Amino acid sequence: MVTRNSPVSVLPGIGKVKAAAYAKLGILTLGDLLLHYPRAYENRGEIRELANAREDGKSALILTVGSEPKVVRLRSHKSFLKFKAFDDSGVCEVVYFNQDYLKSVFPIGAVFRFWGKVERKGKHYSLSSPVAEPWAPGVHLPPLCAVYRLTDGITLKQITKDVETALQLLREQELCDPLPPELIAKHGFLPLAVAEEHLHRPLDKNDLEEARRRLVYQEFFDFSLGMALMRRKTAAPTAPVCRVASLDPLLSLLPYRLTGAQERVIAEVRADLASPTPMSRMIVGDVGSGKTICAAAAIWIAVKSGRQAALMAPTEILARQHYADLSSLFSRLGVRVALLLGATPAAEKRKIRAALAAPDPADRVDLVIGTHALLSDGVEFAASGLVVADEQHRFGARQRAALAEKGQNTHLLVMSATPIPRSLALILYGDLSLSKIDELPPGRQRVDTFVVDDSYRDRLNEFIRRQLADGGQVYVVCPAIEEEETAPDEVDFTGLFDPEPARPPLKAAVTYAKELAAVFPETRVGFLHGKLKSAQKEAMMSAFVAGEIGILVSTTVIEVGVNVPNASLMIVENAERFGLSQLHQLRGRVGRGLRKSYCVLVTGATADRLGERSRERLEVMRTTYDGFAIAEQDLNQRGPGDFLASSASDTVRQSGGLSLRLGNLAEDALLLAAAAQDAGDLLTIDPTLQSYPLLQSRISTVTGNLIS
Repeated sequence: MVTRNSPVSVLPGIGKVKAAAYAKLGILTLGDLLLHYPRAYENRGEIRELANAREDGKSALILTVGSEPKVVRLRSHKSFLKFKAFDDSGVCEVVYFNQDYLKSVFPIGAVFRFWGKVERKGKHYSLSSPVAEPWAPGVHLPPLCAVYRLTDGITLKQITKDVETALQLLREQELCDPLPPELIAKHGFLPLAVAEEHLHRPLDKNDLEEARRRLVYQEFFDFSLGMALMRRKTAAPTAPVCRVASLDPLLSLLPYRLTGAQERVIAEVRADLASPTPMSRMIVGDVGSGKTICAAAAIWIAVKSGRQAALMAPTEILARQHYADLSSLFSRLGVRVALLLGATPAAEKRKIRAALAAPDPADRVDLVIGTHALLSDGVEFAASGLVVADEQHRFGARQRAALAEKGQNTHLLVMSATPIPRSLALILYGDLSLSKIDELPPGRQRVDTFVVDDSYRDRLNEFIRRQLADGGQVYVVCPAIEEEETAPDEVDFTGLFDPEPARPPLKAAVTYAKELAAVFPETRVGFLHGKLKSAQKEAMMSAFVAGEIGILVSTTVIEVGVNVPNASLMIVENAERFGLSQLHQLRGRVGRGLRKSYCVLVTGATADRLGERSRERLEVMRTTYDGFAIAEQDLNQRGPGDFLASSASDTVRQSGGLSLRLGNLAEDALLLAAAAQDAGDLLTIDPTLQSYPLLQSRISTVTGNLIS
């Protein structure tokens, strides 16, 4: 019996080679295939005449074959088939390459719906290898045709056929719906099987909208249930109560006064630590807002309560920076601090591990700062009380839990320099309470921001020269490493939106680094990208921090949180390719010292050739400096992609976050709220889902896929 768990090899024509190609897309079973949702739809229902065909994309045309197809053979053993086709507005030459067998498909007088890009040469039109579907009055052709993400060995024709076959095979058996019938009735949802069929094969836009509504709700509902069940499974019954009479010994050492936002956040942390319920809190604050001192206050409270603390950073350079800052502060208070990295010599590692596990408090390390090395076997705490994870987006829920489990019943505090809208934080980090530092310290400089195009290149080079002459350093961020890299092809979702103009080529970091080295021979130009080994990236970034490199050309891998006080200029090439939140993060790399700092956003096209959405996005960056306001704008304009993706061109979802296939947290806020409420209500009635075995099985699988 064929089921959703049957391998894709049960489909006709799918052997080992095709199955291996599907595996590259994460498709192993028929269920996986149906969950490989279309990334867009071709709007073939909008019929145009030849004379009115789109110049910026493909068009649907009803044409009559007007001449007998002829095959022309070339010396290279290749061939092409060509014939004339026409409508009331003109005549078009249709060409197919190396497809001689199509000669009998297009008899004179036959009518087809063609889908392709019309090329114009004066009054002459041509179509190259268009999709052709026989057309006649009364014959229904689907107006919306799905477009899927593909890989080598899997064509659009192949996956379209296989999805259709899978739908048919599964349609022949009764498919139980995992969603409780009372929720289906409450919201008027389509059954799951019908929704999946309508998403892959919509008859019209209403079909598509209803299907999407059900499946988006299902995503949010599955995630909400999974997160709630995971919290119940991992929650410790009690945690050490940590209290101190006063923070004055710590705060008196600071050369500044806390902001109101910092005082509020520290009060929230103190209340959590004073409770036997384990703290699970995230501090979200813009670059330079003072998150670290809030974490230091939590560490001080834990240590003065007789407990140990650990601070985990995603990279060695950031861990070293935290150690330099915190050890100098805590050493004056008698707090013993150690640094544990992968690069720490073996003998020193053994010494630190022994001090962490020492039964006598007089022999113990109070605070250990490190990287993933803190998760390694052999790292045990004698009296763990607090775990702090910096740059939350770099650690998944399981990594946070693994560190917390090093000591029993530990409080957890995580920090993020990415301002996150509350609606997004609720679903991404539902296991964490949220504290916002929405106030910058007095005197924090604003980084003046400018938007220019490539015609300003000479003036921009002169500006770089002035910054270097004044002792400043320069970041240059490019969206691609090498010239041949291109962004994935995009198709407008159901044709509902006006398309952006054709995109200019990406500025490649490799090429631009060489160009800058030639323009500024007196300055060392560094080059940083994600394909370098970790040790190479650390060495390059360390050299920039030390001032040995004047210009650092990089992709978006430049480390969040690393402090380079002399960096006074951030240049972002092809800035229109980035989301607002990512641009704001890049801008935050400069202006961290006393130097007046600037951010220049360079577009790959002149203002009149930029799309309206790109112009709006860059204008927000030019005029807005509040990270939370920018984050809300980004969520409204682009959905959650920037918060979830690891780079401008990589849609791989972050570890520990929500992997959305369809949902948009800006557009689908009401569905999100409904799903979260329904999930909570259901667990109140049936905490283990014993009455819903199909849902119980689904959630255990989905949770494993969503949370890592």
